[in-house]
Amino acid sequence: MKLFRKIRRNLIDLRKFKSYALYALGEIILIVIAVSIAWKINDLSDIQKNNSLVDEIYTNLHDELTTNLRLLKRSLEENTETITSLENTLNYVGKNTNELTQGAKDTILNVAVKEVNLQDSSVKSILSTAKLELIESSKLKDLIATYLTKIEQFNNQDKKNKNIVENKIKPTLEKFISLIDMLPDNDLKYKHIKEFGNKSDYKTLLATKEYQNSIIDRLLQTKIQLGYARTLHSKTKILITKLQEEIE
Repeated sequence: MKLFRKIRRNLIDLRKFKSYALYALGEIILIVIAVSIAWKINDLSDIQKNNSLVDEIYTNLHDELTTNLRLLKRSLEENTETITSLENTLNYVGKNTNELTQGAKDTILNVAVKEVNLQDSSVKSILSTAKLELIESSKLKDLIATYLTKIEQFNNQDKKNKNIVENKIKPTLEKFISLIDMLPDNDLKYKHIKEFGNKSDYKTLLATKEYQNSIIDRLLQTKIQLGYARTLHSKTKILITKLQEEIE
């Protein structure tokens, strides 16, 4: 900068105004070029940062979807098994306790609802921040937005099933089923309680309208959940395919 000032001063002292004007114009052009280059470098740096962030978004989303696909596959299998178990339970209505096999009793008592825990942190992060604007594909954006809605629908249905089990089926079971049945028959320590304790009454349990209604309710809600699981499983596969297309 000192050199440039010295040149300008010399030109003014020598009264070479035309040369001074040309020099000043050249200096302005050099400054404009330098600023443009710096601006371009900054733009390239921003593009690289955005590309890196997009890669991170896609990687996290892909991992999350892959996990959900595995969880949903297991959910499909478990819901199908639960429906079969509930239908078998209804077929036991009218039978005496001594007519029920141990396998039938186990079916009646097996009311556990297994956790699914679908992942949605990456999807929520994309939808609630500026990350969504970094995704160029409008189709992919739409799929991500609707995917979160399907997850929430699935989770809400899962809560309904858990509520039926915890607040309807289990309390009814506790009225008629004794935990004595779970004690080993060949252990002398439990001979007294097995002989004189209150026995399980499967016949009365199965004949109770409250119990029948709770089983039917869970059966219907599980079928709904199975439908949601199928839809979400399909949506997950479509989203993974579209995401892979964008990555490639």
